[in-house]
Amino acid sequence: MRHWLLPGLVLCGLLAGLVARFVFGLAEFGEWIWFGVLVGGGLPIVWQTVMGMVRGKFASDIVAMLAIVTAVLLGQAFAGAVVVLMQSGGEAIEAYGLQRARSSLTALLQRAPRRARRKIDGRMEEVDVEAVRVGDVLIVRPGDLVPVDGTVVSGRAEVDESALTGEALARVKEVGDRLLSGSVGVSGAFEMRADRVSGESQYAKIVTLVQRAQEEKAPIQRLADRYAVWFTPLTLVMGALGYWITGDPTTVLSVLVVATPCPLILATPLAVMCGINRAADEGIIVKGGAPMEQVAGAQAVLFDKTGTITYGMPFVEKVVAFEERAEEELLTAGASVEQLSSHSVAKAVVDRARQEGKSLVLPEDFQEVPGRGVAGRVGERSYLLGSAPFVEERMGKECLAPHRELLSQYFDKMIIFVVRNGACIGCFVLSDRIRPGVSRMIEELGSMGVQKVVLLTGDRRRNAEIVAREAGISSYEAELLPEQKVDLVRQYERKYGSVIMVGDGINDAPALATATVGIAMGAHGTAISVEAADVILLVDEVAKVAETMKIGQRMLRIAKQSIFAGMGLSFLLMIFAASGHVLPAVGAMLQEIIDVVVILNALRAR
Repeated sequence: MRHWLLPGLVLCGLLAGLVARFVFGLAEFGEWIWFGVLVGGGLPIVWQTVMGMVRGKFASDIVAMLAIVTAVLLGQAFAGAVVVLMQSGGEAIEAYGLQRARSSLTALLQRAPRRARRKIDGRMEEVDVEAVRVGDVLIVRPGDLVPVDGTVVSGRAEVDESALTGEALARVKEVGDRLLSGSVGVSGAFEMRADRVSGESQYAKIVTLVQRAQEEKAPIQRLADRYAVWFTPLTLVMGALGYWITGDPTTVLSVLVVATPCPLILATPLAVMCGINRAADEGIIVKGGAPMEQVAGAQAVLFDKTGTITYGMPFVEKVVAFEERAEEELLTAGASVEQLSSHSVAKAVVDRARQEGKSLVLPEDFQEVPGRGVAGRVGERSYLLGSAPFVEERMGKECLAPHRELLSQYFDKMIIFVVRNGACIGCFVLSDRIRPGVSRMIEELGSMGVQKVVLLTGDRRRNAEIVAREAGISSYEAELLPEQKVDLVRQYERKYGSVIMVGDGINDAPALATATVGIAMGAHGTAISVEAADVILLVDEVAKVAETMKIGQRMLRIAKQSIFAGMGLSFLLMIFAASGHVLPAVGAMLQEIIDVVVILNALRAR
């Protein structure tokens, strides 16, 4: 409403002046109404433009400002008021369609660890995370955020680091293993030693990286301003030529009025807004006009791996039976026991069994060792499911001795062994998987002018290589920390200019904020990645990245058509105006006709 207030008042003033002049015959009173509109509405525009020029911004509104000032000096109130309406209306259209959220750090800061449970003299006290000192022993319960970076000193910790590292599976931490602040305790309480204060922790580093990236991100020169750079001097030359030919200052105003770049002021932001609305129909939210323009000309696209190119959740890739006809039992009995576990691996096993139509029963004597394995009885048989270390600890190393080759064969996968009554009868091989349509999307990006596609991940190099090969991505970078992703984004921007970064996790947020255009997987991504990004995919399909580029490129074509057509017609009118054949009021009305033409064309972007 704030943006529409000025153009609304100006329009009412113009109509009131017309009514006073032509309905009630009060020509002088109508002129005063227009003059009030011109001064009252034009002053904010003039001030805003001058301040922009002081800051070194020479944009498309300079000609409009000059027309307003000249109209005041020459007493041409109606023509000046029409220019004020065009300028303020264009800004209102842009503000309405292109408002961008500026609270990029809010979600991140809200999620940041705020409280810690410190152990002192055998008792537990809750303190602010800022009060934690290096060497303090802290207690982390299931569901708690790890408050600061530290080391496990007691107990076995199963933590979810996916938001920080991109690793899909929860990790089991033994005594002496490192913990990152912002990760989540999944099951089982444990004790840790604080190795850093909160201001130096990994989570605090990510907050700082996002903030710094947004502060240092170079302002993007909008499409309209790029054309205004040469159109504004041309207008001034034509105005000077008109004054030289006619010797009448009114000629200068006529030139400025017909040259007021409505294709830049109105049609371009309208085309951008229509493109943004078109994207929204496809489940793509674009936070501003600049990202809509920049995404169309991207030369490099960088993809996070886990949760972006892949689903970020384990699935059963293969069921391996060590005995004949044991595969049926593996799925039925194994999934029956796993039903009572909330672990992501258990869910994957149960999902696979149900997909194959297996009938599951509730197990008896169910037991779970968090992050390691489960046990239970189905009918008269006892089953144990878990990782190799867990099975060997419970059943002895000889239980898996015949299957050592399998472990080396699937060294980059997760293997869950199934033991029945003391004998290992098979295993489940689990891994992440790439999303459908990724390879086709990579090909489409190449056909749209993208020169480089890169996979970025905090995961192991071997996993990155496999996923990149399956996705058809030729380049990949693995084992990356958030600050290293930022460095890579900057390297590619220096080489290719316009860079898109696509991600979903907290660890991707600094890179999303740094890139020319950041695209977040909003359907399942973290709140901070959504806030830091310029574009959000509400639909859980990474292939929408190519669709975003298509919409942006079509929008850009239509906007340029409006610019060239409108500015060409304006130049023809400038020639007539410079020769003294166009009055300012007539020029204002002719310019409105041009407005209608370019606006109708811009609407095609919808």
